Amino acid sequence: MDVIDIHAHAIFKETLNSVEGLGPEIGGQRDNPWFRVGDYKLEGVRYENTPFMDINLRLDAMESLGIDYQVISPNPITYFHFIEPIKAVNYCKLHNDTMANSISNHRNRLGGFASLPMQDLQAASKELERSVKDLGFHGAYIGTDFPLGFTHKEMDDFYSCCVELDVPLFIHPAPQGINGPYSDNRLDLYSLDLTVGFANDETAALGNLIFGGVLHRHPNLDICISHGGGNIAFLAGRMALAAENRHTSPDWIKEKGEFLRQLQLIWFDNHVHQEASLNLLEEIVGKERQVLGTNFLGWDQPDRNSIKEIPSYLTDNAKKLLRL
Repeated sequence: MDVIDIHAHAIFKETLNSVEGLGPEIGGQRDNPWFRVGDYKLEGVRYENTPFMDINLRLDAMESLGIDYQVISPNPITYFHFIEPIKAVNYCKLHNDTMANSISNHRNRLGGFASLPMQDLQAASKELERSVKDLGFHGAYIGTDFPLGFTHKEMDDFYSCCVELDVPLFIHPAPQGINGPYSDNRLDLYSLDLTVGFANDETAALGNLIFGGVLHRHPNLDICISHGGGNIAFLAGRMALAAENRHTSPDWIKEKGEFLRQLQLIWFDNHVHQEASLNLLEEIVGKERQVLGTNFLGWDQPDRNSIKEIPSYLTDNAKKLLRL
């Protein structure tokens, strides 16, 4: 395996219209398709008869792009982190079983990240254990926003479950308003919800994880976050200063350099699109915890040559993160 991709979403036909009234639902014309979950409608992205839904087409596209192994994950629009817990549990089981069946004959090329019902943490831990032990998944894939949030004390049992199962937890935002409250109508314009909005969510998630002491309490927990952690590389110095000086910071993080030490425990998908941004991320967190993420066949997928010519350390890091 020379190229391992850990950022690749999928939709499964078997899960369509499986949550009463909420979808997921596909519609529209071939040239003007849409995808709906609840009141959120994504316009202009076609899933049916594409590699997003067809495993054989996915494998062909991977071959063309030079991707040797890929871990597929839930589409962020379908997290369902804020619906009735029993509906979320049933959906996640269906999604994970369907994913496992779809990749069962291609385990040398494809792996899976589990979808989890984060509104019920006991059920989330149970589904994670089932997905890892019974379905052979590499870990789990969740959003940046769910009812209790990253720092609630009840999350500690869930984090301990990840550590005991020895699997990573991958974090990726969902569009605003689909999981949790609608946050900022300024982001409705120019796809800013997917650029500025996602980066803000990723940065806030990291701030909560670090200041909230999650990795301080669970140093063996492997968390990987999308898009280079959003704005974190640019803001790391300012956040480190806040950690040392602001009265809201817990005592343990006020030691000089502790914020950056905690930040360097995080894994980062390198899907940032700019060499200068990657260089800054590398300067702040190093190379050892960066992995390749492509957002496979999404609007922002890197070009073919840049995927084929990735540095070998990204593959070595992915093997370590995924326990390959």
